[in-house]
Amino acid sequence: MDEFKASNLDYFPENILIDVMSYLSVRELVRAGRVCKRWRRLVRDQRLWRTVDLTAWKGVTSRILWALLRQYLGCGLRCLRLRGLLLSARGGTFLSESWLKALSAKCPRLSKLFLLHVDLRSLSGCQVLPPSLQMLELCGCELPHGFFSQSLPTSSTQPHERATATSSASAQQHRKNQKGKGLWSPSRISIERLVLNTVPSFTDQHLQSLTSWDRLSRLELRDTFRITANGLRNCAARDGVDGVEGLSRLRYLEIGITGRQSSQIQMASLGLGAGWLGLEELSLGGKEVGPGFFCASRLKDLKRLCLWTCTLTELQVVRSCRMLRGLRQLEFLDVTFQSRQSSPVIEGGGGEEEQDRAEAAGGENGSDDSKTADMSDPFSSLRRSLAGLMPSCTLVFTNCCVQNDAE
Repeated sequence: MDEFKASNLDYFPENILIDVMSYLSVRELVRAGRVCKRWRRLVRDQRLWRTVDLTAWKGVTSRILWALLRQYLGCGLRCLRLRGLLLSARGGTFLSESWLKALSAKCPRLSKLFLLHVDLRSLSGCQVLPPSLQMLELCGCELPHGFFSQSLPTSSTQPHERATATSSASAQQHRKNQKGKGLWSPSRISIERLVLNTVPSFTDQHLQSLTSWDRLSRLELRDTFRITANGLRNCAARDGVDGVEGLSRLRYLEIGITGRQSSQIQMASLGLGAGWLGLEELSLGGKEVGPGFFCASRLKDLKRLCLWTCTLTELQVVRSCRMLRGLRQLEFLDVTFQSRQSSPVIEGGGGEEEQDRAEAAGGENGSDDSKTADMSDPFSSLRRSLAGLMPSCTLVFTNCCVQNDAE
């Protein structure tokens, strides 16, 4: 018993100690490194710094960021989450181009960056971000006008620069030809997924700048109230003179408006009505579900559709799905379905509306087994109606409910 009483953490192997330290926050790790020389060496192990989350650490300044970068962050960093001073009473500069440049040099494997409440207006553009980034998520950030543009800021053109520009015209044409063959890339931006959540300064101009990103395949726009239908329509992938123009590599698009700024709603999803080549997955949420669900029939390559945080009727779903024969998966997430009794009745409806109602009510007078299934599954009638329209489509209901008249 005396041997067990005298034992301490010094007897544990270093691998076990590192596994225990992996449950500590960044602030706790820094404090643990002050215990002794051995712990200081263990804390600097790069296995503890693969995912760094500083959003819970309030009051992080640029001085703390420099200290973390010099002492702890290294080649093991994969994911970094930062919280800025945009909502802080102190304010001040949080991210600087010099720190981002040092981050790129010391952490060449950083692939995910999450910025919360960060003022990016002091940066010249997205070119200062680490070139190894594959995912960028901005939440509640402020952006300058040309942040997503790939062209570097230019100054006044000197006379000798004009002569050089004339002589390099053939070289630029050669670069364009090699770009089409996949042999040359004009920028360092390799971001494949971009998430914008409650970024009020994101406009159609920023969206147009994204068309120059060669690797962007996933774009998520949540509560971006200044995006209009024309802006989305101008960026849609379409056939042009030199091939496919716009966001040609985009395969996943999410548009959702769930905020209370009803007066600023632009219904950007109406821009999908012109079609979008290569778009395979579409996610619509909130106030964008209605117009987007109606325009989804113009997307010829659409395979998966997700509707979330909205209120729908079975008649509306059946009517919109009649043109989505090629859909492979239809998902409803946090959707409230109104019952047929509470659905508005349109007077003077033609035979098409009667057909929609008949399809929505299809199979209602089935056998006793089907009635028993209706009691256990509140969406059984909708399942049967969509099964007749889209037999190869998989339906997924998550946290959905049916609203009755009494409710």
